[in-house]
Amino acid sequence: MSLEVILPQLPQPLMELQSEQNYEASPEDADKIPADDSHQQPPEPENEAPPMTIKQILAKLGGVFPMDAAVVEALPTGSTFVSIKHFGTSAWTITGRLIALDQDGSEKIYFLKVAYGETGRIMLNGEFESSKTIYSTMSNFIPEPFGFGKYKIQSPPTYFYLSEFIDMDVTKAPDPGNFCHKLAALHKLSKSPTGKFGFHTKTCDGDRAHVVDWQDSWAVFYRNLFLGVCELDIKRNGPWPEYERAIQQVAWKIIPRLLEPLQSDERQIKPCIIHGDLWEGNMGIKRDTREMTIFDAGSYFAHNEMELGHWRCEFTYVFRAEVYTWHYLKNYPAAEPVDEFEDRNRLYSLKGAINYAAGHPKSIMRKTAYNNMCYLCEKYAPIEGIDKYDPHIDPSITGAHIVPHVDDDLI
Repeated sequence: MSLEVILPQLPQPLMELQSEQNYEASPEDADKIPADDSHQQPPEPENEAPPMTIKQILAKLGGVFPMDAAVVEALPTGSTFVSIKHFGTSAWTITGRLIALDQDGSEKIYFLKVAYGETGRIMLNGEFESSKTIYSTMSNFIPEPFGFGKYKIQSPPTYFYLSEFIDMDVTKAPDPGNFCHKLAALHKLSKSPTGKFGFHTKTCDGDRAHVVDWQDSWAVFYRNLFLGVCELDIKRNGPWPEYERAIQQVAWKIIPRLLEPLQSDERQIKPCIIHGDLWEGNMGIKRDTREMTIFDAGSYFAHNEMELGHWRCEFTYVFRAEVYTWHYLKNYPAAEPVDEFEDRNRLYSLKGAINYAAGHPKSIMRKTAYNNMCYLCEKYAPIEGIDKYDPHIDPSITGAHIVPHVDDDLI
């Protein structure tokens, strides 16, 4: 069926959110970030307005959900579109609850996400491909993905992701034993199509794209991922010499020291599909079956322990409880060397913390990441010109946390 586009014209320049550049470093450019001018964003014209935020876009829309015929075409064959309305909130997208009728006339509810510009395309295509991979591995652990596409309207460039709608409770903490058993099962059952670490398309954590080029070496993959978020953070939050010095020491000394042993002396680690942004804000409990489900994935095939790095960050409160890590390791034991698990976890948390800081200017998590880098450098590769690790500002000791996507005040 046809559908008239419902998308009020917004002022130019529109929501062409800035597209991140990937950065894959090599030892020769270890002294600087980024490696060359090709990784720099072109300067914005002085008279160009900054990109609009989702809140500003919603205000311009005046309560009208931006619907398009392309979404109707993505519905299962024989479906009839009925209605769409806003549902939920998101820092980076517009989200809605869509009602359609199946071929037999029964009502079916879908969840719709809309985003703009090249960044919107990368975000929603990445979520679609991530969800397909997880759903094909464990169909009862993520809403069924139905489609990704571009709106027929040409301006602004608008993209959508359509999935199953699940009525869920997102306020209750999941049972640690059941949730971690299910998460470990996802990791164990998944299989990299190439046998390598990476993903076949870009995925995101928030509006920041991961560096996910396929790699045989987990240490190389993680270094590229780490340097990618560091480069973006420096672009968005500005230079900080001590921080940048610590970044280079972590990239070229700490990462090899902690991650190369995972694949040496006949040791092997399996590339596992991970959610990629797993904190309690991206999971819920189905109201009808009480089953746990995850959503908003930005996946890639990784060392399974990478998933737990987010649980150390201040934006995670529920999963930071030791009981969750304990239950997970009960189902999927730590890799050898086991006695370095805690330091690997601290190292993996850097990606989540720095990525968050890149998406939230002036976030305290930039300082947290720096302090964790100082800890790792002191322990494994001391270097002059950076600060001493301070346990008094380590949230894994103090218990401090933030309210994600709202304010970065300590709670």
